[in-house]
Amino acid sequence: MIVNQWVPAAHRGDAIGDSARRVRELLRRMGHQADVFAMTIDDDLRGDVRPFTEPDARLGDVTIFHFALVSPMTAEFARLPRGRVLQYHNVTPAHFFAPYDANVFRLATLSRDDLATLAARTDVALGDSEYNRRELEALGFADTGVFPIAVDIDRIVRAQPRPALEAVLEDGLHNFLFVGRIAPNKRIEDHIRLAEVYKRYVDEHYRFIFVGRTDGLPRYYNMVRALIDAFQMPADRFVFTGPVPDEDLAVYYRTASVYLSLSEHEGFCVPLLEAMAADVPVLAYASTAVPDTLGGAGVLFEPKDLEYAAELLGELAYNDALRSRVIAGQRRRLRDFGDERIMRELQRLLAHAGGAAGAAPENPS
Repeated sequence: MIVNQWVPAAHRGDAIGDSARRVRELLRRMGHQADVFAMTIDDDLRGDVRPFTEPDARLGDVTIFHFALVSPMTAEFARLPRGRVLQYHNVTPAHFFAPYDANVFRLATLSRDDLATLAARTDVALGDSEYNRRELEALGFADTGVFPIAVDIDRIVRAQPRPALEAVLEDGLHNFLFVGRIAPNKRIEDHIRLAEVYKRYVDEHYRFIFVGRTDGLPRYYNMVRALIDAFQMPADRFVFTGPVPDEDLAVYYRTASVYLSLSEHEGFCVPLLEAMAADVPVLAYASTAVPDTLGGAGVLFEPKDLEYAAELLGELAYNDALRSRVIAGQRRRLRDFGDERIMRELQRLLAHAGGAAGAAPENPS
């Protein structure tokens, strides 16, 4: 069977594109002809990802369209004659961006409108979480299921050592880690407020590390930095790294005491799996798809009581027995995202999308 995947842009380190390329390798291992096509391709991925302009892009028996942003691919996907599988990675609601960037607000609005046009032009519609699947169902997609992102955890657990960086990070402070772009839905300002509460009532030996792009929404990033100044907190206790290579990212995970998510909107949240792979206890606000992804692992809390969260953060940093129990649960959950499980789901999906007997993919939660 020919199984094509479409991604609007192929960037190394992007969760959607990385997942598509990993699924492609699993499909090839299963004996299928499989390729990934994109409209925009990073130079270092040329030859690995094929241009969307190639005629072969439209000749799949099954075509998996990874949707997260408005693009010309949407109309092309709707015109395919067969095997149209939508995988929805979520669009952050536009209201998060309204105070910071009118263009991003408009893009998010257009993206949700674009998605809705496919409700009657898709054979199978998959969310990469149950939360996303419910969004598809609410938009009128009929045949829905859940198919998780395929995460390459080897880049975290098998990365080369970086002794210089490790020495900097292993200086006696507890590192509380966040990975992702600095964006309003991630509520980075709540991390800063949590740090103030943690410092005041729990412990002064802390460092909050933010790994990810800071340039996407400058007004938002500047607001976060201004909040640090307003609290008169030591600047060296807040590290914003920008994008980093995989080897450095692995070090940030390995040296973290706790992975922290205070986000108020996630469609899946790949860093939760990366943290679990690195045996870092996860503390997360129970919002949107985060409970789906954790599946009972990690430590969830709601409502967003920062004094309570600070106590939990201290327990996870210092209570070795609790850390061990949390890590054991995370290891069990991580098995639900292994290659064997994803290959089984691919077999079910291809049988279903190809018109043969079969069932839609089951929910891995």
